[in-house]
Amino acid sequence: MNGRVPNDGGILYDENAKDDDDLIEVPDAAAPAPILDWAETSAIPDGLRGAELIQAFVKLLPNSPGVYRMFNEAGDVLYVGKARNLKKRVSNYAQGRLHSNRLAKMVRETAHMEFVTTRTEIEALLLEANLIKRLRPRFNVLLRDDKSFPYILVTGDSRAPALYKHRGARSRKGNYFGPFASAGAVGRTINSLQRAFLLRTCTDSVFESRTRPCLLHQIKRCAAPCTHEVSDADYAELVTEARDFLSGKSQAVKATIAAAMSEASDNLDFERAALYRDRLAALSHVQSHQGINPAGVEEADVFAIHHEGGVSCIQVFFFRTGQNWGNRAYFPKADPTLTSAEVLSAFLAQFYDDKPCPRQILLCETVEEQELLGEALSEKSGYKVTILVPQRGEKKDLVDHAVANAREAHGRKLAETASQSRLLDGFATTFKLERTPRRIEIYDNSHIMGTNAVGGMVVAGADGFVKGQYRKFNIKSTDITPGDDFGMMKEVMTRRFSRLLKEEGKPDRSIETNEDSAFPAWPDVILIDGGQGQMTAVRAILKELDIEDCVVAIGVAKGVDREAGRERFFPPAGSRDGFTLPPRDPVLYFIQRMRDEAHRFAIGSHRARRKKEMVKNPLDEIGGIGPTRKRALLHHFGTAKAVSRAGINDLIAVEGISEAVARIVYDHFHEDGAK
Repeated sequence: MNGRVPNDGGILYDENAKDDDDLIEVPDAAAPAPILDWAETSAIPDGLRGAELIQAFVKLLPNSPGVYRMFNEAGDVLYVGKARNLKKRVSNYAQGRLHSNRLAKMVRETAHMEFVTTRTEIEALLLEANLIKRLRPRFNVLLRDDKSFPYILVTGDSRAPALYKHRGARSRKGNYFGPFASAGAVGRTINSLQRAFLLRTCTDSVFESRTRPCLLHQIKRCAAPCTHEVSDADYAELVTEARDFLSGKSQAVKATIAAAMSEASDNLDFERAALYRDRLAALSHVQSHQGINPAGVEEADVFAIHHEGGVSCIQVFFFRTGQNWGNRAYFPKADPTLTSAEVLSAFLAQFYDDKPCPRQILLCETVEEQELLGEALSEKSGYKVTILVPQRGEKKDLVDHAVANAREAHGRKLAETASQSRLLDGFATTFKLERTPRRIEIYDNSHIMGTNAVGGMVVAGADGFVKGQYRKFNIKSTDITPGDDFGMMKEVMTRRFSRLLKEEGKPDRSIETNEDSAFPAWPDVILIDGGQGQMTAVRAILKELDIEDCVVAIGVAKGVDREAGRERFFPPAGSRDGFTLPPRDPVLYFIQRMRDEAHRFAIGSHRARRKKEMVKNPLDEIGGIGPTRKRALLHHFGTAKAVSRAGINDLIAVEGISEAVARIVYDHFHEDGAK
C-alpha cells in the first residue's frame, strides 16, 4: 500500500518524504479533512487490483464531496478527480459500463486509491486543480508551458517612481498592470511608454548614485529625475499620466498632451511642441501593437479551443482596461478521446490555480460545470467572476477571432510535430539506434581564456526544444587548467549524471516506453560539441558511473576550416575518424540546429556571468555592509574607489555608519589596519 496518507492540517503527507519538498500544500480554501484512516484501508485484502479494488474502497466511502486519487503498482499517480458525492462517483469505475479505452486502461492499472473530503464541491474543484498541477497524473488533462505572466510595474516606494517589467509575487509597493501575453509584448510597451512619458527604467541603486544624466535622457527617453533635470512635481505628473494610460484612460491622456502641444505651438515654442508630438506618436505606437481594442470589454480573458487529430490548441486573449494585451497558444496534454468541452473545462481550472482572474471570462463553447467553475473562481478571487459563451455582438466577434487564431496555431503545431517526428526517426536511422529518441541533450562550454567558464545543456524532444529543461553549470573546480575544455566537460558530465542517478536512479532500457507517458528525465542520446578527445573524456565518465549502456553519446566536431556542413560525427561504435553526412541531409540540418542552440545558450550564460563579475562592486565583498549602507557610502563618496581611500573619521561621517562598521570597511581596504 502506498505510504501517502492525508492528515488534518491541509497538507497531504508522504511518510517516506525526506524533506519539505515532498509535501503538497493545499490552499486554505480547499483544506481537506481526513478520510479512511490506516486501520480501515489496511482491512482491504492484499492483491486486489482494478475494479475489484475500487469496489472494496466504495464500501468505505461517504456520500460527501471530495477528491480521489488513483495509483499504479509503482506508486505513481494515475488520475486525480473530484466528486460531489464520492461514493457514487467512484462506484462508476467499478461497474465497467460505458468505459472508454482510456478509462478501462486506467482502472486496470489501479493498485491503490486515496481520498480526502471537502466541505463543498467548490473546494473539491479547487483542490483537484491544485493536485493535478502538482502531481501531473498521466490520465488527466495537463496544462503545459505554465510560466507566470509578465506585468508592468510602476513603483511607488521611491522619490521618482520607475517603470519595470515584473514577474512573480507582487511584493513591491506600486501599481501592477497586466497580464501581458509575453515578455516581448511588455518590452515593446515599456519602450513606447519611455518615449511617451519619459519615466526612468534604471535600478534604484543606479538612480541614487547618478551625478549627471545618462544616455537615455540625451535621446529623450527619460526625464532624468535622478539629477533633478525635471522637478519632482513635474515628474509626478508624468507618472500620473502613465498610470492613467495603463488604466484605460488613454483618450483623456492623449487629449491632454494634444492640448499642451497646441498651446506650445501657439506660443511659438516649437521645440516643446515637437516633444509633445513625439509623445503622442509613441502612444499611438503602443495602441497600434495591441490589435483589437474593444470598446465594450473592459476586463476579460477570451478562450477558444480547436480540437482535431488528437491535438488540442487553446488560444487565450487578455483584455485589460479596454486594451488588448496580447495572446498565447497552449497545447495541453489530453487523451484524444476527450471532447473539446472536457479539455477546455479541465484547462480553465488549472489555468487560474495560481493566476489572478478577470471579472469576465468569454468561451467559444459551453463547458461542463460552467456555473460551478464560475462560483469557485469567484470564491477564490473575492469578487464576482462571470463565465459567458457570447452569441452575438462585439464579444462574439472577439471569440470568433480567438477561434481563428486557435485553428491557425493548431495547424502550425501539427506541421511542426510531424516534421520533428520525421527528423527524430531519421536521426535514429542515421546513428543506428534501437529506438527513436524521446529526449536528446546537447552540451557545450563557453569561456574566454578559461575565465567565467560555463557549461550549457539544452534539451530537444518530439515537441522541439524543451526550454524548461535547460541547465547551466558554472565551472567550479580549481584543479582545471584555464581553457581545458576536456576538464570542463568532465566536470559537467560528472555533476549532471551523478545528480540524475541520485534523483531518478538508473534507467531500465529493457522496458518499452509508453509514448504517452511524461517527458523522460533520462536522455536517450547526448550530443557533445567536440571531437574524439571530448568523446574520450565523456565516455570515461559514463563508464565510471556505470551508465555507458544507458545513454548513447555522440560527438559533433567542426569540419575542415570550421565550415558548417562538413561536421564529423563520432558515435559509440563508429571508427576513430568518424564520418560525415551529405551536405543537404535533413538530419545534418537538424543536428546543426541543436548544436547552434546549445552554443547560443552556453554563450548567453557565459556573458551573463561575465557581466555580473564586471559590474561587481568591491563593497559587496565586505561583511556587514548591506544594500542600505552600501547606498549611503556611494551617495556620500560617489564611487567605491573613493570609499577605499577614505579614512575612518570620514567613514563615520556617513549616515548609518558607526565606528565599528567604519573600522570593518577601512580594514577591508587596508590590510595593515593603520589609520
